[in-house]
Amino acid sequence: MPNFAVRVRMCARTAFVMEQFFRTHDYLIEHLQASVRRDLMDEIDWSSRMIGIKGTRGVGKTTFLLQYAKEKFGRDRSCLYINMNNFYFQGRGIAEFAGEFHRIGGRVLLIDQVFKHPDWSSELRKCHDMYPDLKIVFTGSSVMRLKEENPELNGIVSSYNLRGFSFREFMNLKAGTAVRAYRLDEILNGHQRIAREILSQVRPLEYFQDYLHHGFYPFFLQQRNYSENLLKTMNMMMEVDILLIKQIDLKYLSRIKKLFYLMASSGTQAPNVSQLAAETDTSRATVMNYIKYLADARLINMVYAKGDSFPKKPSRVLMHNSNLIYTIYPPRQDRQDIIDTFFVNAMWKDHVVHKGLKGWSFLVDGSCSFKVAVCEGKTRQQPDSFYAVDGLDIGHDNVIPLWMFGLLY
Repeated sequence: MPNFAVRVRMCARTAFVMEQFFRTHDYLIEHLQASVRRDLMDEIDWSSRMIGIKGTRGVGKTTFLLQYAKEKFGRDRSCLYINMNNFYFQGRGIAEFAGEFHRIGGRVLLIDQVFKHPDWSSELRKCHDMYPDLKIVFTGSSVMRLKEENPELNGIVSSYNLRGFSFREFMNLKAGTAVRAYRLDEILNGHQRIAREILSQVRPLEYFQDYLHHGFYPFFLQQRNYSENLLKTMNMMMEVDILLIKQIDLKYLSRIKKLFYLMASSGTQAPNVSQLAAETDTSRATVMNYIKYLADARLINMVYAKGDSFPKKPSRVLMHNSNLIYTIYPPRQDRQDIIDTFFVNAMWKDHVVHKGLKGWSFLVDGSCSFKVAVCEGKTRQQPDSFYAVDGLDIGHDNVIPLWMFGLLY
């Protein structure tokens, strides 16, 4: 048992460390620049004791945490933001730090990039069991499987996903509008009325191409080269999110990157797994695992025929969002690929997308057939069938402007 003088020094050192974290927290809150308040802020049940916020790298998880802290607590020291990138946590447990924070009146601990701590899931479990009046909100990669791969968190963590900007959020920011989100059934049944209401305020097509090119990731707000920034983010997704979390040896990174490039530059058809295996010098099974990891990292979307799922080969592989298409060099800017990618990405949040039946692009929620088209051509009427058409301001009957599906969140 340390003597009194030692205990005093230990307490003083702990107080000094805490003060440094609070200073960082205060600085970040004071200099926070969040132009858009994400709807997820109101969707989360903040009464939960442990909340996990997942999302692909670059969509603004750090900003979201700080925005929550600023909105709900200001500079109240019962809330503290920490980042596991801080070297202080090398060799120190999250639970130990949480205990020190709790002892000085801490009630809400915001932990950014929790997966950077090697024992993060067991440490979070300790926090939950040891400090029942401490709320923890943490961010993690989309690659993480919180409950499937971390059984100690089953039943104690509420998980949410933060996505990149929707077209609606991008347009509202650029045009200064306040267009709300619409459910899919609202769009399908009332798209003409909705379009007229929006067109009375703004012409969405004036912003649509900019969104397809650079509107998904919030760092378009920064005064930096968007493509270079996105390239760095894509590399970090593979180098950190996939390799670190899936514990893949660094020597295989080049194969994952090559596989991604081969799929990105070859269009949106079904992958030729045998050819990809030969070109990346690996097995078919490994190629399929890598494809799954790329999908988990939100670099690609896999679209299956209804009734099929992984580990079967997908019917189509698309980039996760259209911004990624423009960043691959040389860019494969096939308009059909771009608008298909936009449509699937917009649907992905709340709906299940399968490969369409004969003559249709996609089947949504197992019942609605969609044809995504560059221009309005010959259409046909049948139950639960719709056309999502590029370049239209307003539609008619079952013909809906493509941009309207960007209002789903």
